[in-house]
Amino acid sequence: MEFLTTGLTEAGVASIVLYTLVTTHVTIIGVTVFLHRSQAHRAVTLHPVISHLLRFWLWLTTGMVTREWVAIHRAHHAHCERPGDPHSPVLLGIGKVLLQGAELYRSAAADRELIERYGAGTPDDWVERHVYSRYTWQGVGALLVLDLLLFGVIGATVWAVQMLWIPVLAAGVINGAGHYWGYRNFDCPEAATNLLPLGLLIGGEELHNNHHAFASSARMSVKWYEFDAGWLYICLLRALGLARVRPLPAPPQRAAGKTDVDMRTLAIVLANRARVMAELSGALQRVWRQETATLRRFDPALWRGARRLLHRDPGYLSGEQAHRLQQVLAHSELLRHIHELRSELATLWRRSHASPEQLLETLKSWCARAEASACEPLRRYALRLRSYI
Repeated sequence: MEFLTTGLTEAGVASIVLYTLVTTHVTIIGVTVFLHRSQAHRAVTLHPVISHLLRFWLWLTTGMVTREWVAIHRAHHAHCERPGDPHSPVLLGIGKVLLQGAELYRSAAADRELIERYGAGTPDDWVERHVYSRYTWQGVGALLVLDLLLFGVIGATVWAVQMLWIPVLAAGVINGAGHYWGYRNFDCPEAATNLLPLGLLIGGEELHNNHHAFASSARMSVKWYEFDAGWLYICLLRALGLARVRPLPAPPQRAAGKTDVDMRTLAIVLANRARVMAELSGALQRVWRQETATLRRFDPALWRGARRLLHRDPGYLSGEQAHRLQQVLAHSELLRHIHELRSELATLWRRSHASPEQLLETLKSWCARAEASACEPLRRYALRLRSYI
């Protein structure tokens, strides 16, 4: 009878809580490092032993199939905030994604066409085909037995927490709140936000806006005050020779005295969309604040949310948001002028049919128009962009 209440370990409350926190943290690291950064985005290549250990752990603690998770996540990036996105709060509503994230995942996993299209390149060895993908519930069942043996009846509660960790925090919070609330470092087309600057609880996935801006980056923190726990573990693995990180394009550098927009400038701009647009938004912050403050005095209802709409990529605004933005722009000739130039610069990355020479002329023309603008921050930004090397 005593065994049923204490288990083999006879652990106290503190030890049980510590065990639960450690095991759920390892699960989070398995999701963010193995499933997300390594498998879905190929941002990091893990040693086969590490890769398989994380795959085994996720089989025990989540029952998720690697190929299905990767395919659903890739579909999310391919159709983000548009029809085809498996879990967009913009399309489905924040409540549904927050509260029914696991159901949305299962619904997408049942779409075999989606899995076939986006699941390429994931593990397809004997153990994947005959164990992990075939016996999904047996892994979590084995964990339940282990928890009961270790801690007695309280092990069922520990197991329940372990089972809820990913559906609540990843499927609900990241997919829901991470596209609805928070702050944004970059004007990526998607509505992704950074929930917190400290990516510890969900292993760095809290920095979701950074991730959507640099999806192929193994590191999700970009500001000095941001912490990415997943990146910390990747660095440790890399130091031990157990991981290789995919290199990214170098960030823009400036050359003093450079005033010509050349092919080198174009290449740097095209490779750094998120950084270029973030710098432009940063340069315009004071102007936006001044103009929207004026708008606030005349029309408080129209002012609310105006600066957030000015930040967003026009191509990803809903019909209602686009209408509201046009109302805002109608009250300020300066904001309208800035918005037009900002939208024109954003088209540079959407002209896949244009030749390098055509794109170069487009960039030169944009710089000339910006420098002729009555907006001083915009003129300074154009001069800075010319100096990129």
